Amino acid sequence: MIIASCLGIYAVTAAYIYKKNLFEDHITFFGPVMLIRTSRVSFFDIFTRFSTFLRLYGTLGVTMVVGVSAAMVGMLFITLQYTIVTQPEPGAIYQLPNILVIPGVNQFIPFTFAVWFAFVTTLIIHETGHAALCRVEGIGLKSIGVILAAIPIGAFVEPEEEDVENAGGMRKARMLGAGITNNIVAGIICFAVMVLLLGMAVPTATPYIYGVYEDYPAYAAGVPMNSVITAVNGISVGSIEDVAGILEETRPGDIITISVEEGGEVREYGIVVTQWPEELGVHDSGFMGVYYYDAGRVKTVFDRLGTPLGAMYLMNTPFADILYRDSTLSIIKMNVPETAIWDVPFRHFWEIIQILFWCGWFNIAVGTFNAIPMIPLDGGYIMKEGVERLFKWGGWSRYATYVVASVTWLMLFMIVSIVALPHLLHL
Repeated sequence: MIIASCLGIYAVTAAYIYKKNLFEDHITFFGPVMLIRTSRVSFFDIFTRFSTFLRLYGTLGVTMVVGVSAAMVGMLFITLQYTIVTQPEPGAIYQLPNILVIPGVNQFIPFTFAVWFAFVTTLIIHETGHAALCRVEGIGLKSIGVILAAIPIGAFVEPEEEDVENAGGMRKARMLGAGITNNIVAGIICFAVMVLLLGMAVPTATPYIYGVYEDYPAYAAGVPMNSVITAVNGISVGSIEDVAGILEETRPGDIITISVEEGGEVREYGIVVTQWPEELGVHDSGFMGVYYYDAGRVKTVFDRLGTPLGAMYLMNTPFADILYRDSTLSIIKMNVPETAIWDVPFRHFWEIIQILFWCGWFNIAVGTFNAIPMIPLDGGYIMKEGVERLFKWGGWSRYATYVVASVTWLMLFMIVSIVALPHLLHL
């Protein structure tokens, strides 16, 4: 509904602006896509005060970008090989809308404030890098702007083309790589701060019903998921151990009454406990058919997020619920009821965590993707600059264009193949 409303408002507004030819100096249309630009870019002159530091930062960034580019090429080769060998089903991750990292379009990315804040912030961080290094390197800026298609889908910095060509070498490479460098550095910082804050969250043993087993007593009695058991047989309980202690005294066929709080309202449910399922082990006590949110296990995962493997787990988190039925880290990416059973140091703790997570995720995703050596990505232009300089030094300048084009087409072929092969192989 929200997306449909945005599309309708955008369509009407864009049509009116186009028909009346309004703001012609600031708005350009490319089909349904609107580019809004401004030539007021003097703000970025402030970065010239830090020229020495930013040149060093940019030089280190170019080195990092080259390493990330090589890693991305390797990852594409490995992923393509895996796709050919395993022939995966064309599931949700291979659908076109889910290839686009746009909130409201990609089904793995929720339409929330934290997501949109992170998405817009990532664009600003990326383009600020380009604009700042333009000014530091003496490259003129014509304009900056955003790209809209009902929702923001991109941003851009428009440097003076002649200045860019005249810059050449490391001056040009630093400017080209600044956006990627900013994104990756910002992503690492956001993840690091998030991990430090998560260390302050204390798990509780609250008997929070995370789910009920189908066709077992609690399910038959209508006990709701995402609720808290407050009493059993009139005895107040505050932990999973309290509930287990009372149930230890029951036997299959016994009737118990549990009080359950959901949404601030407490209700009672009568349950006839049964035998435990064989797959859960042999128990003499009765089984009511609920399973609890294990905050202690989630805390263990939090403690491991600061490792390289943990960083990979974080990048995979948006897809975990749908692809792997793993909701362990749902609490850091969206508002979920179980946030209420954690002891946290301040109000809006989980909202801050979600903003940090999505800022980290978007920045790393945008930075690494842009590092792929493929024009028109930033990594492609850095690759082009390097190849042209190398071939000029060796006296082979006439071959540079062919090498750059070949690498670009190879990268494009691998990306398209990874997405298309699961569909083609299962026709």
